Amino acid sequence: MAKAKTQYTCTECGGSSPKWQGQCPACGAWNTLVETVVEKAAASRFQSLASTSEVKSLAEVEAVEDERIPTGINELDRVLGGGIVRGGVVLIGGDPGIGKSTLLLQALAHLSSQLSTLYVSGEESSRQVALRAKRLNLKADNLPLLTEIQLEKILAVLEERKPQIAVIDSIQTVYSEALQSAPGSVAQVRECAAQLTRYAKRSSTALFLVGHVTKEGALAGPRVLEHMVDTVLYFEGDTGSSFRLVRAFKNRFGAVNELGVFAMTETGLKNVTNPSALFLSRHGQPVPGACVVVTQEGSRPLLVEIQALVDSAYGGNPRRLSVGLESNRLAMLLAVLHRHAGVACFDQDVFINAVGGVKIAEPAADLAVLAAIVSSMKSRPVRDKLVIFGEVGLAGEIRPVQRGQERLKEAAKLGFTHAIIPAANQPKNKIAGIEVIPVNRVDEALGQLF
Repeated sequence: MAKAKTQYTCTECGGSSPKWQGQCPACGAWNTLVETVVEKAAASRFQSLASTSEVKSLAEVEAVEDERIPTGINELDRVLGGGIVRGGVVLIGGDPGIGKSTLLLQALAHLSSQLSTLYVSGEESSRQVALRAKRLNLKADNLPLLTEIQLEKILAVLEERKPQIAVIDSIQTVYSEALQSAPGSVAQVRECAAQLTRYAKRSSTALFLVGHVTKEGALAGPRVLEHMVDTVLYFEGDTGSSFRLVRAFKNRFGAVNELGVFAMTETGLKNVTNPSALFLSRHGQPVPGACVVVTQEGSRPLLVEIQALVDSAYGGNPRRLSVGLESNRLAMLLAVLHRHAGVACFDQDVFINAVGGVKIAEPAADLAVLAAIVSSMKSRPVRDKLVIFGEVGLAGEIRPVQRGQERLKEAAKLGFTHAIIPAANQPKNKIAGIEVIPVNRVDEALGQLF
């Protein structure tokens, strides 16, 4: 039997190379070439799935807002941008056991009482899915279940039943007979996702695809998979913790970086109505090295406690450790603190932590990080009921951040009475219950801490 001909395919761009190379010749990415079997051309019946359309003027196209279908889970609706859109394709990924299948089964069980649905399971047997539904106390009388991994059979059932909402759990287990490679390979994932996406667009079926993740935390399979779909959601959180975060990294129908917070209970995932309470430590009294920042996750302001521990370094190289914030930015902030505020940390170990496991990517937390560091160095707690936000520049200036007024209103709603903010973010009208302290420079802000 002749050996199957192979080539090396890039997981980032889909480019191919006859031999392995450290760098992809098409896109320049490093260590992304994987060995795949050279596939034959797909059958013509697959190519006809994408319906053709005539060229028309953009002004002739009727621009109608997409109708939203609520899932019955408020936090999921928030991340999706208000609900499910007909014909939209959503890719949801996360670590094993994080709750992807549980969340989608809960949503589909709620929707099945009003709409036609279909749950396609490629990883679990029908008995396993039924046991999960029973454990979650779900009413699954009207929820059709299909256990199948062959693409052609799945498409045939979809064409026959024409569900309004369908779930494929998971895309890595689905394979097409038109390809020779194994399920989960680059070619299979790309082709199966393309066929399912074409069907969803043609039939206006809302489709959820569950995706595996690599050990680095990225979605497994080719990067083109994320470009095909309309929305990409990531499940975050420690499996040892009862809280889960769902974050939108791409959304053609809503805001990106939107955050949904859930609590894992015995009866499934429950909405967390006040997520700021998760990220605030409950100290009996003010402690040094703790400061509260108001960060913005999509359209939602969140209050997160930043903790700092500064201790004498006994080695030659002081340690700089940051959990939940960018490590390189911490080194830059320490240099600004020394140059423009006269506080030196060259002989100190500095540890920074964002409480609750949340990851803060925006620079609005800069000023709060510096405040926590100074508070820990001086062993003095900052004033009670104080929140801080603001971006710190290399010249020592405090730069404004977006949606400053919404952040202040959220802090006032949770009982905070003082706020140190950039002068450019000072509200025109006084916000009830909170005193605003505008600052322009780092040294000016640090003088208002205690």
